[in-house]
Amino acid sequence: MNTQTLSRRRNLGIIAHIDAGKTTLTERLLWKSGEIHRVGEVHDGNATTDFSAIERERGITIGAAAVQAQWSPRDLPSHRLTLIDTPGHIDFAIEVERSLRVLDGAVAVFSAVDGVQPQSETVWRQARRHRVPLIAFVNKMDRVGASFERVLEQLQDKLRARPWALGVPLGSESDFNGWVDLVDERVLQWHDGAAATITPWDDAARRHTCRCLAGSPRDRCGAATCSHPARNVGLQARMPASA
Repeated sequence: MNTQTLSRRRNLGIIAHIDAGKTTLTERLLWKSGEIHRVGEVHDGNATTDFSAIERERGITIGAAAVQAQWSPRDLPSHRLTLIDTPGHIDFAIEVERSLRVLDGAVAVFSAVDGVQPQSETVWRQARRHRVPLIAFVNKMDRVGASFERVLEQLQDKLRARPWALGVPLGSESDFNGWVDLVDERVLQWHDGAAATITPWDDAARRHTCRCLAGSPRDRCGAATCSHPARNVGLQARMPASA
């Protein structure tokens, strides 16, 4: 194996509080990359990374599970990812600690309903101690009580993080139906019984979204005046190395 091949291998961890959706996210990544052809569910006991009988019975992750996926970034050679699904329960925190020592990066999953939870803080600080680059991923945008403002505020107030938004979900709860891709400047929306639609993020939408994202949550647009559908819905963020 040459150096060039090694440079295209990455260990990526999934970390979070219990029940934030780590195993579900891992399952979707495996499906999206083509490694599996049917999506398993934690509550059905057939998720790929829930190996043991007790994990399948109780619907929780007890030991860190590593699975591999092939991913080809746009216009780049194929990369081999080792996805490590870690436990979220405090009793198994040592599994997270062991995993962080070998990670090239990690995705910290947050529930849009519950925000930053106690074990979220623990695993975040563990990752920062090991200087692991982090992506924050907000899950469960379709649940009752999902809030963009709350998650963004807690990332800043509780974790002292400086989130840089990569995408803004559209709608929340039962109205959650897409998101604005701030990197590729496009809007993705899906509809019941129909294929997803992709449209350009035009100048008018860009100006309004940027106003909603500018400044702190307390200053952004004014809580009573902003009508953009991205407000109060969700967050995907990238953390700078110095955060």
